[in-house]
This record gives sequence, structure tokens and C-alpha cells, in this order.
Amino acid sequence: MNSKTCFVYILTNWNDKVMYVGVTGDLERRMYEHTHELVDGFTKRYHVHKLVYYEYTSDPRAAIEREKRIKGWTRAKKNALVETMNPKWNDLYGGREDPSLRSG
Repeated sequence: MNSKTCFVYILTNWNDKVMYVGVTGDLERRMYEHTHELVDGFTKRYHVHKLVYYEYTSDPRAAIEREKRIKGWTRAKKNALVETMNPKWNDLYGGREDPSLRSG
């Protein structure tokens, strides 16, 4: 079985009022989609573009289970998780350019 990096991530909007928990195999591409509002849904509706937490695994099933588990947590518990990696709630997504334009 091929291993593939999977990311579980948490986004918020710029005033930290709402949170979104997602999973993806390509975090850079997915963040580009979120920040440019290319996909209809929750993140577009509430302008949720600020990456405040992520973790990765090579097990897609584990990533999906982790996403589901975090989604079921209270806001306080999600906040505490974010603060383990990002106590100042900085935007961790630095790349704003189209990932398909990268060389290499």
C-alpha cells in the first residue's frame, strides 16, 4: 500500500469567530482554493481562510478519523489544540500564488 501524506487542518476567519476542520492530501492546493474562494460552501460563505493548525499522517484513514474526532470537540478543546502549535493564532499559510504555477 502506497503511503501518502494527508493533512488535517483547522481554519478560522480573521476575527476568529468560526472554525472549519478539514482533511486533504495537498494542503497547499487546498489552501489556495480556500483563500481564493474557489469552492462553494462553508469556508466561502464565512470567509474562513486563515490556517491556524495542521498535522499530517501517511495514513488516510487515520486522517479522516482524526478530522471527525476534532469536529466533535468543543470550541474550547479546538482552541487548546490550535494553541499547542500556534499560540498567537498566526496565519500559517504563506503561499498565496497558484500552486499549479510552481516549477519543479
